[in-house]
Amino acid sequence: MESLYFLVPCALIFIGIAIKVLFWAINNGQYDNLDTEAHRILFDADETKKVQPPTAAETSDDTSDNTFHNKNGRT
Repeated sequence: MESLYFLVPCALIFIGIAIKVLFWAINNGQYDNLDTEAHRILFDADETKKVQPPTAAETSDDTSDNTFHNKNGRT
């Protein structure tokens, strides 16, 4: 019974904070447009960027930069 003297005020404070956060979210427009995100997740595949293969100018035959070095610094 003595624990109720602690738990009931804690629960009331928690409910008050939750209601305050709810009204803050409503007043700041968090719930204004609920449909856009629902449609965006469904139709996201149409808007993906296509990766283009590298051009000949971007690829190089020089392999000196691609050498492997182990922990001792030897190639």
